[in-house]
Amino acid sequence: MAKRSLQKTLEKNVFLLAVGTLLAISVGGIVEVAPLFYLDSTIEEVEGVRPYSPLELMGREIYIREGCYVCHSQQIRSLRDEVERYGHYSLAAESMYDRPFQWGSKRTGPDLARVGGRYSDEWHVLHMRDPRSVVPESVMPAYSWMETTPLDYNMVSKYLETLATLGDPYSDEAILMAFKDLEAQVDPDHEGVDALMARYPKAVVRNFDANSEEITELDALIAYLQMLGTLVDFNTYNNENDFR
Repeated sequence: MAKRSLQKTLEKNVFLLAVGTLLAISVGGIVEVAPLFYLDSTIEEVEGVRPYSPLELMGREIYIREGCYVCHSQQIRSLRDEVERYGHYSLAAESMYDRPFQWGSKRTGPDLARVGGRYSDEWHVLHMRDPRSVVPESVMPAYSWMETTPLDYNMVSKYLETLATLGDPYSDEAILMAFKDLEAQVDPDHEGVDALMARYPKAVVRNFDANSEEITELDALIAYLQMLGTLVDFNTYNNENDFR
């Protein structure tokens, strides 16, 4: 009877109902938020995940600029059909250096979270030049101008410096050598390749668009695409037992 009387009192008194609602929300919020202040990170680190190399980073910026995320996701859900088609489901750590993340919300085209190494550089060049030359049913527009547009990377060191300020683990040396690292990644004969690989393990080093005269936007975009999903060794995971 006492509980029913209290309930009637709260329902009839707007002020008490508001206070009770605010109290309930506050307690719930504290329970949800307070533990986060005692964690260094809410993302479990995964071996192999690293910050983007300067060239990959510039390619990612082009990817965002052109709105690729509108038609392509980078989020493989832990459903059997998705894992069988695209590969191991996405891990939170794979997006820990994404600002902003590229999970996407629609798939007009396929998911790209594991596209790295799946196609040759030549395939990507043809695909960007004329998508229907390699995928006849594609509705993707052509991005042929990237092949002849020089990459503007004069501010790449400043870009890495900004990301380091936000918490990304770019060392002072990585920031200082960003310009040289970017140029080394498109030239296997560059003297800085070894240093690049030491700073960015598993970075793909080659002339991506077959144009050795200049570094183009297409070089950067393909470098970014070719590293997606390649950093983590998923052989250490048992796909069959990891479906959710």
